[in-house]
Amino acid sequence: MTGAADFSDYYREIYARGLAGEQPELPISWAELERRAADAMEPRAAAYVGAGAGTEDTMRENLDAFRRWRIVPRMARDVAARDLGVTVLGTELPAPVLLAPIGVQTIVHPEGELATARAAASLGIAMVASTAAAHTLERIAEAGGPGPRWYQLYWPNDPEIAASMARRAEAAGYEAIVVTLDTFIPGWKPRDLQQAWLPFLEGVGNANFLQDPVFRGQLDRPPEEDLGAATGHYLSIYVNPSLSWDEIGRLREWTSMPILVKGILHPDDARQARERGVDGLVVSNHGGRQVDGAIASLDALPPIAEAVGQDLAVLFDSGVRCGADVFKALALGARAVLLGRPYLWGLALGGQAGVETVLKMLLAELDLTMALSGYRSPEELDRAALARGG
Repeated sequence: MTGAADFSDYYREIYARGLAGEQPELPISWAELERRAADAMEPRAAAYVGAGAGTEDTMRENLDAFRRWRIVPRMARDVAARDLGVTVLGTELPAPVLLAPIGVQTIVHPEGELATARAAASLGIAMVASTAAAHTLERIAEAGGPGPRWYQLYWPNDPEIAASMARRAEAAGYEAIVVTLDTFIPGWKPRDLQQAWLPFLEGVGNANFLQDPVFRGQLDRPPEEDLGAATGHYLSIYVNPSLSWDEIGRLREWTSMPILVKGILHPDDARQARERGVDGLVVSNHGGRQVDGAIASLDALPPIAEAVGQDLAVLFDSGVRCGADVFKALALGARAVLLGRPYLWGLALGGQAGVETVLKMLLAELDLTMALSGYRSPEELDRAALARGG
């Protein structure tokens, strides 16, 4: 496993290159990175990436929740030897960070998920590949090579297709399956609606369905001959408001991979997941994209972590924008954090190299934050590292 101290070398590299007159190509400021990426995207893509539900109150609350917790640095602790490495459900990671599942990545860069997979693999970071990817899960696995990878399942209303997806993921070398529960129907996103554009209607983001053998067997003609009919069938099975905990239990019949559920915000749902025998959960409100006015994911994290204790692996996403945010989520009970929009900004500006740069920045900042706060590893972090702010 790669030692975490390797990540702190990145800021030294920036200064060393500065001696030769070279400045970073991507903005170091996270806010400027977001602005530049949005400017670089086609307007419909920028709206899709940046959209939140309704008034986007949940998206703002995700960010504000991090500001309400303050780090309390401790002094005179030996932090010369540090290691960010963690093992999550059997997957060894050099840092407690994974790439969150984000679909239709080709709308911001031609290579989309393939570039992201290569970038993640170059640093040993696990990518969670989305069902809604513009490339098939097999192609993403091939691009990522020996790097760690998980698969995120949007559960369709056809169990045979859900089973096929799970089995394909295991055959392609994915190490865990993450079932997203909070997107059984799309949220009301004004930015998307104003553009009147949904990429799936154009056959972008449904490659995993169009190439699935069970799905294709249900068509009169293959998608290559009649994309309209295939897309119509996709739309008829993608929405699944009847999904229940009973169905999720069936995953054990289809795969031996560890199972996580994503979109948990209430302790009772976390307990339900535990009772159904899943292995982990992701505390998430989908980056504020589903329910306007929902609780911030960070506010939901402590009671959920307390409710399940060590019985489940508790992960976190929504609103992570910097290394300090990762630190805070770990201190509040997360085993690891899923990074979302920021790596997509890097993809938009620089493809694979852009994603790698974003990851290097985040991990260097996390490593320095831990060192300057007096901690050597994620295992040392708990609520005592934080104070509640105003």
